[in-house]
This record gives sequence, structure tokens and C-alpha cells, in this order.
Amino acid sequence: MTEKILTTKRNGMAVLMLMLILYIVSIAALIMGIPVLSGLGIVWLVAGWILFCGFKVLKPQEALVLTLFGKYKGTINQDGFYWVNPFCTAVNPAAGTKLRQSGDVGDGAPLKVSSGSGADSVNVQMSAYSKKLSLKMMTLSNNKQKINDCLGNPIEIGIAVIWRVVDTAKAVFDVDNYKEYLSLQCDTALRNIVRLYPYDVAENVDTTGDGIADEGSLRGSSDLVAKRIRDEIQERVKNAGLEVIEARITYLAYAPEIAAAMLQRQQASAIVDARKLIVDGAVGMVEMALEQLSEKQVVELDEERKAAMVSNLLVVLCGNHDAQPVVNSGSIY
Repeated sequence: MTEKILTTKRNGMAVLMLMLILYIVSIAALIMGIPVLSGLGIVWLVAGWILFCGFKVLKPQEALVLTLFGKYKGTINQDGFYWVNPFCTAVNPAAGTKLRQSGDVGDGAPLKVSSGSGADSVNVQMSAYSKKLSLKMMTLSNNKQKINDCLGNPIEIGIAVIWRVVDTAKAVFDVDNYKEYLSLQCDTALRNIVRLYPYDVAENVDTTGDGIADEGSLRGSSDLVAKRIRDEIQERVKNAGLEVIEARITYLAYAPEIAAAMLQRQQASAIVDARKLIVDGAVGMVEMALEQLSEKQVVELDEERKAAMVSNLLVVLCGNHDAQPVVNSGSIY
């Protein structure tokens, strides 16, 4: 469906003044008793109200998709006071759907609130919706999803998607409900991208598909992951006349059933890294101490005494607690 913009209908004020003048003339003709004008005046007073149904008022960043007896006539997308054929009908199949997002237009009949997609969606009847389409940028925040990363670890992740309608005809006629369609495609794209990455940096994992292991991860490469999610969603919703401006990860955590185990794993890894650093530093200090004792000829130690000294220094430098000195009052030998 090709969008057709109506630019010649912004004549609401002129038509309104003309109709008011005709009402005044009709009433005057009835009062004066002019035969022909009185008959026309009666017809106008009885049927003229139908034309009032053609008045449309649009605020900035709103649009109306108009059909006449089922045929698409065009779209009004500029703010102003319009008069159109009173038999034209505004169409917006998603008017009664509110997702977990901002910017929905809602000022007409019953409103259906949808919190997600699929079997977990919840619909609540509220008051009033409008057939107007919002052209503003809106933020969609679907429910958090539990997804397995590329290593099979279950994680919980949520995203926020900033989007807008750019082709009203496609949004209305090419999909059944463009808001629910967007929500479903966001969930699908999120699953497709997240399963390519590990939660944290892992060895021998290729996240780009080039056959070379890299350091991509959900936690460390959030900007890159968000960009890939945005591109994936845009590819899926372009046939619905929607533009995805940005996607951002709003929540990221291990699933509760493995969160405690992963925390222990992270703590163990941190302890090992800290110990490696301590040992490297301790070996360097022992080596420096032996070299300086030898260069300054402070004391001459045989290999056995050097080994004992190295052992004692490593115990002191690598221990978790302060060393307790032992004074040897006898001979060193």
C-alpha cells in the first residue's frame, strides 16, 4: 500500500463559516416566509448537520488515515482544522492497543492495554480511544525475557525501543495491528541476538560470525549488542511502515536459579586473579632481595639457606595475615 498525503483539505474554518451563514439564511427565510427559500431552509436545517461530521482537528505529530466506503482516500498528517467528506472513515486498527510505552493517543472509546505479547499478554478494558495515529517518537519497554546465552546460561534481559510511524498506509493496511506486531518482533529479535553472545567474556566464542574468537559479551559490549538488536528489529518492521530509532538494554542479570552459583564463580575468579598478582609481586621482591644481599655482600648464604630464606619471604609476602616474628637468639647454624 502506497501512502497518499492529502494537502488540500485544510479548509475547515471556511466551510464552518459557510455552513453557519447558510443556517442563518435558512432561519431568516423561514421567519420571512419566502416560499422557495423556506423549503430549502427546512431541508438544510434537517440534513445540514451531516456535514458537521466532516470536521477534523489535528494536533502536531498526529495523522488520520481516511477511507471512503472501504477505499483508501489518503492521509492527513499536518496540524490544523480540516473538513473532509463526512462519509469518510478514519482507520486505525491499533487505536485500542496500549503497550508498555509512552506517547499513545487515547481519547475515544474502550481502550485495550496490552503488557507484552503472546500467551503472557494481559488485556484491560479502559475508557476511550481515538482513530488518530501518533507520529511522535515513542518508547516501547516489553517485559523482561529469560533467554539462554551462547553458553546455555539462562539470563534475564529487557530492552527499551524508541520508534515511530513513518508510513501510515503500511502501518494501517499492511499489518493487522502495528503495535502488537512491533512488540512481537522486538521479542523475536532480542532472542535471536542474545543467543549469539555470552553473558561475560568467554574463550573460543565467535559472536560476529567471522569464524574468529572475540571478546564480545552482553555485559561488556552492550552498545554493539543494542545496535545489532536495533538493526534486527528494523529489518523485521520496515514492511509495517515503522522506523526503529534506537534500542537499549535496560535490564541484564543471570536468572535467579543460577545467580548464586555465578556469583561464587565470579568471586573465585577474582580471588585467583588477586593471588596471581600477589605471587608475581612476591617473587619479584624475593629475587630483588637476594640480588641486593649478594651485591652488597651483607651475608653469604649457601643454597640451603637461600631456599629457607625464599620460603620464609614468600610465606610473609603471600600470607593472608600479618607475620608473627620469631627471634633466633642462637647461632644461625
